[in-house]
Amino acid sequence: MSTAGFNSQNGTGTGQTYTNGPSQNPVALQQPSGVGYSVNHQPAYNQMQAKVLAPPGPALYPSGPYQPVPPGPQVGSYPPAPAQPLLPRPQIGILPSHTPPQSASPSPGPRPAQATPPAQATPPPPAVTSTSYYTGPPAWQYAAPRGPAPNHVNPAAAAPPLMSHSSTQPPGPGAPPTSIHGFTQPGSAPPPMNPLPPHTYQPNRPAYGPPPTMKPTAPPAGPPGTTGTPPPPKADAQCWGAASSARPPAEPDTQEGDVECPGDVAGNGPQAPNSYNHVDNRMAGAAPPGRHLGHYPSLPPGYQNTSAPPPSSLHPALQAATQPYTQGPQPYQQQPGGPGPGPGPGAGPAQLSPSMAAMSLQSSTPEALRVVNLLQERNLLPPAPVPAPTPCLTQDLQKLNCSPEVFRCTLTSIPQTQSVLNKAKLPLGLLLHPFKDLSQLPVVTSSTIVRCRSCRTYINPFVSFLDQRRWKCNLCYRVNDVPEEFMYNPVSRSYGEPHKRPEVQNATIEFIAPSEYMLRPPQPAVYLFVLDVSHNAVETGYLSVFCQSLLDNISALPGDSRTKVGFITFDSTIHFYNLQEGLSQPQMLIVSDIEDIFLPTPDSLLVNLNECKELVQDLLKSLPNLFEKTMETQSALGSALQAAFKLLSPTGGRMSVFQTQLPNLGVGALQSREDPNQRASAKDVQHLSPATDFYKKLALDCSGQQVAVDLFLLSAQYCDLATLGCISRYSAGSVYYYPSYHHQHNPAQVERFQRDLKRYLTRKIGFEAVMRIRCTKGLSIHTFHGNFFVRSTDLLSLPNVNPDAGFAVQMSIEENLDDMQVVSFQAALLYTSSKGERRIRVHTMCLPVVSSLSDVFAGADVQAITGLLACMAVDRSVTSSLSDARDAMTNAAIDSLSSYRQSALTIQQPGLLAPACLRLFPLYILALLKQKAFRTGTSTRLDERVFAMYQLKYQPLAFAMLMIHPALYRLDDLSDEGALNIGEQTIPQPRVLQLSVEKLSREGAFLLDAGLVMYLWIGRNCHQNFLSQVLGVSSYAAVPEKLYLLPELDTAESQRTRAFVSWLRDQRPFFPSLHIIRDESQLKPHFLQNMIEDRTESALSYYEFLLHLQQQISK
Repeated sequence: MSTAGFNSQNGTGTGQTYTNGPSQNPVALQQPSGVGYSVNHQPAYNQMQAKVLAPPGPALYPSGPYQPVPPGPQVGSYPPAPAQPLLPRPQIGILPSHTPPQSASPSPGPRPAQATPPAQATPPPPAVTSTSYYTGPPAWQYAAPRGPAPNHVNPAAAAPPLMSHSSTQPPGPGAPPTSIHGFTQPGSAPPPMNPLPPHTYQPNRPAYGPPPTMKPTAPPAGPPGTTGTPPPPKADAQCWGAASSARPPAEPDTQEGDVECPGDVAGNGPQAPNSYNHVDNRMAGAAPPGRHLGHYPSLPPGYQNTSAPPPSSLHPALQAATQPYTQGPQPYQQQPGGPGPGPGPGAGPAQLSPSMAAMSLQSSTPEALRVVNLLQERNLLPPAPVPAPTPCLTQDLQKLNCSPEVFRCTLTSIPQTQSVLNKAKLPLGLLLHPFKDLSQLPVVTSSTIVRCRSCRTYINPFVSFLDQRRWKCNLCYRVNDVPEEFMYNPVSRSYGEPHKRPEVQNATIEFIAPSEYMLRPPQPAVYLFVLDVSHNAVETGYLSVFCQSLLDNISALPGDSRTKVGFITFDSTIHFYNLQEGLSQPQMLIVSDIEDIFLPTPDSLLVNLNECKELVQDLLKSLPNLFEKTMETQSALGSALQAAFKLLSPTGGRMSVFQTQLPNLGVGALQSREDPNQRASAKDVQHLSPATDFYKKLALDCSGQQVAVDLFLLSAQYCDLATLGCISRYSAGSVYYYPSYHHQHNPAQVERFQRDLKRYLTRKIGFEAVMRIRCTKGLSIHTFHGNFFVRSTDLLSLPNVNPDAGFAVQMSIEENLDDMQVVSFQAALLYTSSKGERRIRVHTMCLPVVSSLSDVFAGADVQAITGLLACMAVDRSVTSSLSDARDAMTNAAIDSLSSYRQSALTIQQPGLLAPACLRLFPLYILALLKQKAFRTGTSTRLDERVFAMYQLKYQPLAFAMLMIHPALYRLDDLSDEGALNIGEQTIPQPRVLQLSVEKLSREGAFLLDAGLVMYLWIGRNCHQNFLSQVLGVSSYAAVPEKLYLLPELDTAESQRTRAFVSWLRDQRPFFPSLHIIRDESQLKPHFLQNMIEDRTESALSYYEFLLHLQQQISK
């Protein structure tokens, strides 16, 4: 890739405005002009066509498409499909000409008409426009060219026979042709007379099965590598270790644009013996005596958070997202009342007409496709958390699959073609939590990391072993040789069973990389703290909290004997601190020339922590007093960041910036753009894009030198987070925001800052990381969401990676998947640990391919879809407008439910119908419309809105869903019934309530958990027992106005309540503040804003929103 193409993708070209929005795959943008919108040619905000695109002004982000990369050899991707003639999108409400697949949905008969609220009491519904999450209308009918994909090996030679979607191959004697979900297709033969037992799900196809078991054989007599192995590839340019004065290359080397250096082949380089350490599930030596063959592979493929209790003790709102896959697919439940109306009591299955074959007992409707009338079934919120749907795979494959808390797809059944995906009108994408804290992580040390010679995929549980010496890649289908070393299994100390190696038994695994995966020694852990010490900062009191927290946790900073630390403080000048060993006390050096910043003593500003710990501690103790009397009000943040970048450039590392006001001096100075009078405007919100590109440019420079910037914003005033946040977004950093922070006036924020800081300082960290996501040939990744910089086509640069960061990607189907039964996705993260080890963490997920639209809907993951749409809407808000993003979210619900009604339902019924798996979709869309990031008509500070947008893009799905749809519990009647027992504690498990004031009672106490904040609302007539036993007050009037702590009382009620609240907090990596409020509290409006199902002055109630959706669908 040329430099010009590389620069244009990330907006670094000379004289070019920066593009703020999803980073797209430039390969997918190489399209002849004049083709129009299609799957391969995306506008800047992918799949969400704006109504009006404002022309980019100076220093604003243009909303046009990214510049395509010049032609040339592309990296790690497949060429785009040739353009096809585009067909018009069918009008909503008109059935398409094709025959919809049959369904076993029962017909409940006519429903009573629903009363519509009076017109004058209803706010105007959202305007329905052509705005959509998907590309322009022609894209609905885009079809990739059919035909076998190249490089495919004959499947019959690779694995046991798989179920075919071809009509020429009958599934078996006497059985009707079935889809992958077991639905009988229209016009098929009648089913057998002995139907399967109800309440079970048994697809009529052979099992995929694990790779065949081979008996151990003796090693071959000839030398290894005599089977025509291609020459070893060159070392990859992505595999550099520590950054040095020579910057790493800006694009990958020749070998398929690899995220990591190529693995060794048998016979190349030193052959270190395999080893495994059973203490920490790590390969380090031969297995000790007494360990048997089944020991290692018995590790469950689902992993739990190291800092959290077992999955059974998780937060109800998170439990589903964090359940490991330790069992096979759950049986689909047959709908109560039988499979639906039939021709009569005397009619057996053999007498059914072909058009009714789909309604036989053989293919009863799975629970996911049970038809739900949303207007009649009001209490849809389950009392337990919504589980991640289980992909329709055989039990053998599913038990090996990646945990949904790490890797999740919006559709757990992948459509066979792009046209089927377009008909479903559901987004296809992945949500990742790649560096999550895991309690069980197999770690392998080997001189040979086995990878596909063609696409560089790591060997994984879903490859096929043709025999002991050959394996077939599950992404590109190339046949590869098994290296000699891989034949030996150090766990069982057996030879000749490569399919039992830990790499083939675990969908999540970590490799300690050999020397080929680094060009330089791994960098040390380096931490630089950049602190605002202006008058405003001193007034907030954050400095003493920071210094005390770092003093308490300085020994827990991740690192080794090479760990370095440094400090810079700033107001209108920049202050450096000489901490060189041998000084009796820290020495402050002041640089007042902020226009031309320089380092006064470059060698003594970053010091070895172990050697200079006493000087560092002395500095932390004296810093709060040093600036106690300052009257300096100006803030030269830009110059301080430049100085910090110069200091960290030689090594790379983490820069932690603490800022309390709008930068107003020197480079990067900003002016206030917020008009407080416009906060509650129902019109479009302005200034969501950056005011200057200074901070993005600096972030890109930081990323190139392996420096990530984390921003802590502690302020009661507008700080322009939309601009300042770029420093973290493009350097793979994090943003923390504490509005109205003050050490005396806002103790709840102080506690939250302390807890967050402790987690931040002590959590695991990876340095100089890169991540690539690979997928089976025919699928294409085109848009990324999260905090990173796209270095090449599909390589994410992550100078730092932390266990609390989430990512999302959008995908399209470029080639038909007709000849495939399953597809796979693999995420590989190469990083340097804080101990100086180069490691590769690999996650692999396998999903089935389906041809039926009903099967696509049955596999929809409503929470993953909501999370991906939220990411897309954030980008749409910035590149186009907030109103466009809101319209697009509404249309996403209209389009998908309309498609389901037209194409997946065979028996039309009145009402607003949805499959059971999407029954919560309209509720989640309404919750997004009322979320702080997207709401209108409600007073919302601009910085708080922008921070909410950052959270939706950056948080892993389980935590983002709490911020979208909070959880409501009643706490005044907690009991031990159904409670969890963790250690010696009993954790009550109250039911999750609907978010409506109908569920509140003045006689009760209710806890609202909104992710970053919790509200405990006390009803005016709350029971005296709760007031005295839990809050320690004698009456309702005695509840303090500002109470943020639950008193520790020696009562059973107090212990239950505190245990439940603590348990909720422990489930997430950030600390939510708690506000205990009375009925007349000032915070009550904030509490009520989370009652998503209720009507407000500017937003519809849930029922009114459903009526609006039905009106649009029936047009």
